[in-house]
Amino acid sequence: MRRSTNEPSLIVSMNPNSPRTEVYRLLRTRIQFSSKDHELKTFMVTSSQAGEGKTTTVSNLAVIYAQEGKKVLLMDANMRKPSLHRIFSHLNHQGLSTLLTGQTSLKDSIQETSIGHLHLLPAGPVPSNPSELIDSTAMWELLEELEREYDVILIDTPAILDVSDSVIFSALCDGVIMVAAMGKAKKDHLRKAKEQLNHVNARILGVVLNRVG
Repeated sequence: MRRSTNEPSLIVSMNPNSPRTEVYRLLRTRIQFSSKDHELKTFMVTSSQAGEGKTTTVSNLAVIYAQEGKKVLLMDANMRKPSLHRIFSHLNHQGLSTLLTGQTSLKDSIQETSIGHLHLLPAGPVPSNPSELIDSTAMWELLEELEREYDVILIDTPAILDVSDSVIFSALCDGVIMVAAMGKAKKDHLRKAKEQLNHVNARILGVVLNRVG
């Protein structure tokens, strides 16, 4: 069953002709341009620290791709502080954590949203070992299966400097998009986050400057 969305967070759904929506369309276009030489399907969206708007960014970007007609999966890989289920007004009693631990199937874990072509994989109940679940054969196999099923996979992760989860995940993705909030992001934090991503040879596609103006 499709549920409604938390509209204030999804500007591209609430107001598809707004200037902010056009910014997300431009972001999608630039991602596509950066990957024109070979297909990129799995993108991770993160930030150096919490509270910079990465979850809002990844949610709106997912809607933009879905509106284009792509079959999109939005995954909440922030198993420590899940939030995507609230934006889309879904439950979080099962999801990535229960899927990786074998408690639920892929079919039972993925949920339809009110946006056509867009599916959600919530984080699920907070596990005791998020990093170990991400850095597992089960996670690698799951991404392989999802890449066969979906055109685009967008993943929300914790802030890089908070925990190791995002750095581990970045090595599994085709590309990483960093979100930096104007007036909040610090150059030193961004530099440290970039160093950690470079250490695992993550492909950084670009930085989204958030809350400008």
